[in-house]
Amino acid sequence: MATSRFLRACRREPVDVTPVWFMRQAGRYMAEYRALRERHSLLDICRAPDLATEVTLQPVHRIEVDAAILFSDLLLPLEPMGLPFDFIKGEGPQIESPITSPADIERLKTFEPREALGHVLDAIGMIQRELAGRVPLIGFAGAPFTLASYAIEGGHSNNFARTKALMYGHPGAWHRLADQLAALVADYLVAQIEAGVDAVQVFDSWVGVLSPADYREFALPHTRRIFDTIGGRVPTIHFGTGTAAILHELREAGGDVIGVDWRIPIDTAWERIGADRAVQGNLDPTLLLGPTDRMFTQTDDILQRVGGRAGHIFNLGHGILPSTPVEHVQMLAQYVHSASRRMR
Repeated sequence: MATSRFLRACRREPVDVTPVWFMRQAGRYMAEYRALRERHSLLDICRAPDLATEVTLQPVHRIEVDAAILFSDLLLPLEPMGLPFDFIKGEGPQIESPITSPADIERLKTFEPREALGHVLDAIGMIQRELAGRVPLIGFAGAPFTLASYAIEGGHSNNFARTKALMYGHPGAWHRLADQLAALVADYLVAQIEAGVDAVQVFDSWVGVLSPADYREFALPHTRRIFDTIGGRVPTIHFGTGTAAILHELREAGGDVIGVDWRIPIDTAWERIGADRAVQGNLDPTLLLGPTDRMFTQTDDILQRVGGRAGHIFNLGHGILPSTPVEHVQMLAQYVHSASRRMR
C-alpha cells in the first residue's frame, strides 16, 4: 500500500501518473447510491457499517480513482456533544438547537469517539477488508471552524453572521468551543487511523469566509492542534474553499497536502503554499456538467501548470455536484491518467 501512487504523491515522491480521486465521489450523482437512499436516510447509512461500506466502494468499482474515501459525515461528532441534527430535503443539515450564547457552549459534552462513533470505526475495518489493498482509504473529519459554524448557524449560511458575532463578541467562549472541537476531532482522527485508514483529510469547508488576520486568531491554533496530534502517523490533507488569500496560513496550520480550489491557478497556489507541501486540486466541479472538451482543456491546463512536479493529487475544488453525469466522472479520471502519462 505504501507504493500506491496516491500515498506516494502525498509524500511528494515520483509517480507513474497523476493520482486522482474526487470529493463526494460516493453520492447522489450515482444511480446505485440513489437507489440505496430510497430505502435509507443519509444518517442511517452513516450509522450502519455494512451500508457505509457499500457506498464507499461504489465509485471504486466504477471509476479509475486512486483512493477511496470513507462514506460518513463531518457533522457526526456534534450529536454526542449534545447537538443533534438531521438532514432536511432540499436544505441540507439542520441542527435542532443551535448554539446561541456562551452558556450553550458550557453545556456541551465531551465523549470518547471509539464508543460514540464506534460504527464509523467498524465501517473502516469492513471497507479495508473489501478493498484488500486495491486502493488506499481516506478518513476525514471537520475542522473546528467549520464544525463550530454549523453548530452556531444551525446549518449552512451565506454570511456566517451568527458565527462571527459570537466569535468577535465572546472570543473566550469561542476559543473554548474551538478547543473542545479540536481535541475531539484530533482523537477521532487518531481512532480512524488506529482502525485502518491510510490517510486523513481535515475539511474546513467554510473557512474561506475569514480574513488572514481572523484565521490566525480564531482558527489556526485549533486546526494546528489537530495536525500536531496526528503527527506523522499517516499522510494528512488540509482542505478548504475560498482560501486563496489564506493559503500560507493553511500551510502553517498543518497538512502534508493542501487543497486548492478553482479560484486560483494551481501553480500560483503552490508558490504561496511552499515547495515542501503537496497540493490537491483544482478543477471547478461545474465543468463536469458541460461539454467534455472544455473539461479536458481545463484539465490539461492544470496538468501543464503542475508540469509533472511530484506531489500533485488531481481532484475537484469541492465535491461532485448531484447532477453530474457519471460518465463524465469516469472519463475525467481516465483522462487525468492518460494525459499525465503523456506529459511525463
